[in-house]
Amino acid sequence: MNSHDVRRLQHDHMWPCTITYYEEPVVLAEGEGVRVKDLDGREYLDFFGGILTTSIGHRVPEITRAVHDQVDRIVHSSTLYPSAPVVRLAERIAHSCPGGLDQTFFTSSGTDADETAVMVCQAHTGRLEVIALRHCYSGRSYLAQSLTAHAPWRTAAMTLPFVRHAHAPYCYRCDLGLTYPNCDLRCARDIEQLIRTTTAGEVAAFIAEPILGVGGFVTPPPGYFEVAVDIVRQHGGLFISDEVQTGLGRTGQKMWGAEHFGVVPDVMTMAKGIANGLPLGATVTRPEVASSITGLTISTFGGNPVACAAGCATFDYIQDHSLPAHVDEVGTALREGLVSLKADFPRLVGDVRGMGLMQGIELVVDEAGGDRTPDPDAAVRLMEATKARGLLVGKGGLYGNVLRLAPPMMVSGDDVSKGLAILAEALSDVTS
Repeated sequence: MNSHDVRRLQHDHMWPCTITYYEEPVVLAEGEGVRVKDLDGREYLDFFGGILTTSIGHRVPEITRAVHDQVDRIVHSSTLYPSAPVVRLAERIAHSCPGGLDQTFFTSSGTDADETAVMVCQAHTGRLEVIALRHCYSGRSYLAQSLTAHAPWRTAAMTLPFVRHAHAPYCYRCDLGLTYPNCDLRCARDIEQLIRTTTAGEVAAFIAEPILGVGGFVTPPPGYFEVAVDIVRQHGGLFISDEVQTGLGRTGQKMWGAEHFGVVPDVMTMAKGIANGLPLGATVTRPEVASSITGLTISTFGGNPVACAAGCATFDYIQDHSLPAHVDEVGTALREGLVSLKADFPRLVGDVRGMGLMQGIELVVDEAGGDRTPDPDAAVRLMEATKARGLLVGKGGLYGNVLRLAPPMMVSGDDVSKGLAILAEALSDVTS
């Protein structure tokens, strides 16, 4: 098959709601490190990693070998049978998490992990209502779409009545028209009124991504989570840190995104990069919270031995190669390069934000002239221009106007420089 054949079959036999990037979608066939090739043999620098899921890199020998070894033993067993890869990964997660979070339930996706987190919080508190953030994304199930505050990602009528949405800490587009730090973190403090006016006054949980991924890498200011989580806990709720995109060193220096913000979660969810591309999710919490689920439950594919073997190898690679420190170093170079591009293209680039290897640039009509109107068309053109030069990036934000750059964490400084050079050329094309 060639790329044309794959695109034709995609059109004929896949649901049309299964979106793809680019006017002519890239059909990936193989990869190594931070580079991928399509079926026609064209090579690209991968700066999105399958939506931050190829967390370490493509075809990493240590991880590939662990997968092969496990496939040669047993591929599947379900949670009805304990296995060595499953309990070894649970141990690694427990040793990496803050605050005594040391018991894990494995699932097959981030959607499942978030659903499980909400369920255990509701069981533990005996309450139903949950607070999420505007601009957040939690997955594609009924509950996950109700948590998600992004109209383009919600199916009509997909709304459960017990979910409330607080203001996001989106400083560039503050809902309240304020400016940090003079705002006194009003977006966080408003959660008090949200609880008092739209709930029964007691909540089960507050679920939040430390950095809003699909929301366009919206990064909260210092102090936000400390205020928000304290309010929720005063009203009896637990804090769920959704680390599906921010976890495993992606934000630099720390293993988990929440560790940057002075709060310890009661529950954490993770998926995507936990097994460097294999389908796996996890919900981890303290024993007294985990024991709140008293009924029978299983997960047929959660804790799959092959995925967990890949997960163990991923954790080992992160530790052996001190990846959080490496991510901080190359992420700083990426951020500095993006800030420089903002200065070079002051009309189009409105904001640069993120942490580590999770950086976004928001494109607007005319930042220099004071017009911050989102420019999604520029984002589409910029993605086409970077693709033409051999660089794959992601897109996000409520308006589809934020470019998301999140290369695999083994990316080198030279690769970051090359990616920035391609992005500069593409920006020149778009603005000319």
